[in-house]
Amino acid sequence: MSHTFELGTDGPTVIMVGIDGSDSSFRAAAYAAGLARRQRSKLALVYIRPLAASMSAAAAAEMVTVRDAIADDLRKQIEEAARGLPEGTYADWDFHVGEGDPYRGLVEAATRLKVDAVVIGASQQAGHRIVGSVAVRLVKAGKWPVTVVP
Repeated sequence: MSHTFELGTDGPTVIMVGIDGSDSSFRAAAYAAGLARRQRSKLALVYIRPLAASMSAAAAAEMVTVRDAIADDLRKQIEEAARGLPEGTYADWDFHVGEGDPYRGLVEAATRLKVDAVVIGASQQAGHRIVGSVAVRLVKAGKWPVTVVP
């Protein structure tokens, strides 16, 4: 595999953070925002809406309503945080919403957005220690530098 040196490139131009409304994803977003601010990078905040599993039509419709509400709430929280930044603070960010498996959705978003680094919160679910969390799977993919925030 050949590597091409990019003249004049100093640090990441796009940092992606996966958010899902959990405490660890908000810590990851805060960390990524600080990195993006210091590096003068674009911050891509990505929420992947989970697909409805096999369930009744009524339950699936309710899940769609809930996941859309989560996406709207996350966007509002991000906009509120951006408005609270001191005047003159560098903040270049976009909010992206995908759908499906969180790992696959984040990989697709990272590829499409041509990110240079990924930040994600550590999973708090016990089963992920055995099966592997999204964070662990992103690290193992080896396509981007991945920072896992506790």
